[in-house]
Amino acid sequence: MTNHVHLLTTSEKPEGIAKMMQSIGRRYVQYINRSYHRTGSLWEERFKSGLVQVEEYLLTCMRYIELNPVRANMVNDPAQYRWSSYRQNGLGQADERITPHPLYLSLGMGEESRLAEYRGLFRSELDGDALAHIRLALAQGQPLGSERFSEIVCASG
Repeated sequence: MTNHVHLLTTSEKPEGIAKMMQSIGRRYVQYINRSYHRTGSLWEERFKSGLVQVEEYLLTCMRYIELNPVRANMVNDPAQYRWSSYRQNGLGQADERITPHPLYLSLGMGEESRLAEYRGLFRSELDGDALAHIRLALAQGQPLGSERFSEIVCASG
């Protein structure tokens, strides 16, 4: 994407993702400022995040992210986008930056069947309700999942 990125991450600690984003922000801004002889903030907004109910929405979020450049008419196929994880998840091209999620790994008994199963998820477009649900959850910083999942997350936070 030309003006934003999507990261789908799993952290072992509750504060892990916020600390990761803080570190990326500090290091990347310093790098850009030094490289381009500039000062000041680089980001337009603070990062947006939300919890995702794995069983219900993880694979849907993966499809949402990997199809984003296709929806934006930047590429015709998610594998064509330089920064996409689709090449690893759907084609098996190794990327040391990506650690497969256990739910993704459960898609098939072996690599070939898992890759085929994952590619099969892309045979149809995401339906409008799924797109709207993901976008609303992101915009409002709400958990993405069933109504019960959202109630539990909101009650504990």
